[in-house]
Amino acid sequence: MKPALLLPHLLLLLQPAVALPAWLRPSWPWSPAPDNSTVPEPTQQMSQPLPETPRDGRPADGFDFPHRPGFPSAGFVALGDSYSAGIGTGINGSEVDCRLGSHAYPVLIHQDMMSAQSQHGRPDEPAATFQHLSCTGSTIDDVLAGGDRSQIDLFNTTASADFALLSIGGNDLGFFDIMNSCIFRFYSFYSGTCDAALARSRDHIAGPAFDQHLRLLIMEVLDRVQWEKRPWFTITVTGYARFFNADTPDCDDRSLGVWWRGPKLRRDLRRQMNAMVRSVNRRIRQAVDAINEAFTEPRVLFVDYDDAFEGHRFCEPGVVEPDYMRNETWFFLVGGEDNDGSIMPHEPLPPDSTLPGDPEACLEEAEKLGDWGLQALCLMAMGARDDDPDLRTRDGVTAQNSMWYVPTYYGKTFHPRTKGHMAIRDRVYQTWRETDILSAQPWNEEL
Repeated sequence: MKPALLLPHLLLLLQPAVALPAWLRPSWPWSPAPDNSTVPEPTQQMSQPLPETPRDGRPADGFDFPHRPGFPSAGFVALGDSYSAGIGTGINGSEVDCRLGSHAYPVLIHQDMMSAQSQHGRPDEPAATFQHLSCTGSTIDDVLAGGDRSQIDLFNTTASADFALLSIGGNDLGFFDIMNSCIFRFYSFYSGTCDAALARSRDHIAGPAFDQHLRLLIMEVLDRVQWEKRPWFTITVTGYARFFNADTPDCDDRSLGVWWRGPKLRRDLRRQMNAMVRSVNRRIRQAVDAINEAFTEPRVLFVDYDDAFEGHRFCEPGVVEPDYMRNETWFFLVGGEDNDGSIMPHEPLPPDSTLPGDPEACLEEAEKLGDWGLQALCLMAMGARDDDPDLRTRDGVTAQNSMWYVPTYYGKTFHPRTKGHMAIRDRVYQTWRETDILSAQPWNEEL
């Protein structure tokens, strides 16, 4: 490797780990119809970039995605956790490997890419590739090379990929721990305290390990594609959205807890959880900035879509939680339906299934996988066994009779529904346009 190519790695290692203070197109029913009346037909010379075109709404062609100079985008890879896996979207009561949803924002982007290619691509043009390697429950270590569940090791670089999408970090910082202790209390009184869970998350966020591991992950992806030979390759990293409107007093007496006397959604709790999300986004942005400082041109983009969820969080004015009939809440409730328009909203029916017979063995496996839904199932089994044989859910269903469903029934909770993933997709497109990532980069002949 040339000495010049070592520079980004050396600079990366020298970057300080700055500690912060505490603390995602199935169809287009909700997106504005794009105006493509002024979009010119593509040229026949694919070695030349197309002229600039309006990019409001749906992408017009293969040049509306990160691409090699002079060529439309050939494909991409999606890596990360349940947010990029799209758990619960486009499916109702079914399970697939890694809880991959059919309306995850990487899937929507790929559908747009295929649509653009079918409308504007050449007949002999290869189909755009898509590797959806995201997996529910994944941590940064699960994506890194060399692990038992490594996503980078599964990344087939012989397939064309001009960019990567990455969502990661929530599981590293204890999102499930906080959801269990502060919101759902899956293990009833034995779920631990909310204050302790929030304190653990603050410590993780403020510590150096998260920043260092995330930078290492980003560099591993760049090295995997041999970035020095693909100077156009970029990584788009998405953050997270705050879950609550934290200012509505009416929500103070409401609960999303599983058991009868679940914790209340008081404003102080909502504010603390929102602050946690903001802090995670800041840390991700800092890691992205540190990586880019080691390159002459930005290699990584951070997409903050939090403000796109305004008015679509839990506890919005006039909403009595849990409101299963509200399609404009962009996060899943326990057992709630998707809002992709395929089904009318309704109260969830208690599923007919049984609790695991050995909760401890179940929990050990669930924690190893990092699967939210399975962890919830195991913890509820422990709660039913250890606490009260007549323990009831807040809906009056006994744990003995077992209302528990497949893990996605619980695991999708607090994850974006289809409308949320459409908003994430649109913010990704907006970020690409605003940062000129779609502009053809000059080819470095030396490489």
